[in-house]
Amino acid sequence: MTACPPTVREAQMLAARAGLPTLEARMLLTHVTGLSRTQLITRDGDPLTAAQHEALASLLARRLAGEPMAYLLGEREFFGRTFHVTPDVLIPRPDTEIAVEAVLTRLDALQTPRVLDLGTGSGALAVTIACERPDAEVWATDISEGALAVAQRNARTLGAANVHFRISDWYDALPDELRFDLIVSNPPYIAAGDPHLAEGDLRFEPIDALTDHGDGLSDLAAIVAGAAVRLKPGGWLLMEHGYDQAAATRALLERAGYAEVFSARDLGGHERCTGGRLSA
Repeated sequence: MTACPPTVREAQMLAARAGLPTLEARMLLTHVTGLSRTQLITRDGDPLTAAQHEALASLLARRLAGEPMAYLLGEREFFGRTFHVTPDVLIPRPDTEIAVEAVLTRLDALQTPRVLDLGTGSGALAVTIACERPDAEVWATDISEGALAVAQRNARTLGAANVHFRISDWYDALPDELRFDLIVSNPPYIAAGDPHLAEGDLRFEPIDALTDHGDGLSDLAAIVAGAAVRLKPGGWLLMEHGYDQAAATRALLERAGYAEVFSARDLGGHERCTGGRLSA
């Protein structure tokens, strides 16, 4: 970096020389300066302030070390909405939108449904469902206080006043009398020792939200085991899982007596969300 703060144009050149893709450099500059993408062009001769220069240098170093852009920017888009994210939560991914679509389809005929999101993380599922169905009563649990704080912030920012949050290990802290029309979860499902945990963005995401530290199926099994007493007759249980876990997840539901068991495919063609219906 030069002794004096660089101009916007010079900062982009320095980022490119360091190996940062152009789009990412522009995103970081927009984040640091508040300039729009158009202004990065029309005002490319403007110098950065010392504080902006320092902030950009820090973000650039972190990105070159592999830290996800979502954590650097503090946000990620999901289902057409911008969600606040921190290292306390998993980064929302397009594959999880398949679960939202599956939920909304099964709630379509219901008025004022009651929905539970287990292990809500950023609140991507709970808040999106609450926004799409403002008549719904949505409950969201997470064992992490940090994650729940992020989810609550997203609910406030996105106007989802119909979500109730609880610190809970799955179902444990929910009021005993509550019964739900639908339960959904994106639980930890990566098996311990999976090499993907040491690659890419996963290196920086909360490990306990990624893996059950076992075979990858134990949390899915725990959710299935506890769902029957929490669902209304005819209620649905839907779970996201790994690309190769659909058959095992269907077997969990079928052994527990669920009907209409199905798996939905993500954008890559992998079976990513599996669900079933409790007998009426």
